[in-house]
Amino acid sequence: MPFEFESTAIPDVRLVTAARFHDARGYFLETFRAEAFHEQGIDLRAAQVNESVSCARTVRGLHYQLEPHAQGKLVRVLRGAVLDVAVDVRKGSPHYGQHVAIELDADNGRMMWIPPGFAHGFCALADDTHFLYLQTAEYEPAAEAGFTPLDATLGIDWPFAEADLLLSDKDRALPPLAAASLNFRYRD
Repeated sequence: MPFEFESTAIPDVRLVTAARFHDARGYFLETFRAEAFHEQGIDLRAAQVNESVSCARTVRGLHYQLEPHAQGKLVRVLRGAVLDVAVDVRKGSPHYGQHVAIELDADNGRMMWIPPGFAHGFCALADDTHFLYLQTAEYEPAAEAGFTPLDATLGIDWPFAEADLLLSDKDRALPPLAAASLNFRYRD
């Protein structure tokens, strides 16, 4: 099978490793195959694909879109490395407010599946980090939401001192989780 799926501390967030097929020219891998993901209970129909390029210490997030425009995301690093973070924002979830933080890099071939109902963000660990997002819904400006990645109540151990992190003005101005707009309900 070209994919290995692993559970994380929050079972709905999954770590996915794609098999690499090496030869003298380099390697080949499948980034996504709908049937393999469907067999794992992941219904990923990519509606939008995004790429970002970041320098080391850049934090992007924590972002999500409100219902009915919520997005699931399959993310991977094409060059460089990140600490990738998903925070459960589903009201009633036993994991509400908890996060998963996993290092993804271009060499380890790991991807992370972040389902709808989670805020997502990452910190670039290396300069010229290229990050790819496959999203289940298109970006809808009116549904855009988020909370500050610097919210101490989240307990995220960012890999650089807070004073050294590079955030957009927009992300710095986001509220803490307790004051964020949320409309997700946990469905067991």
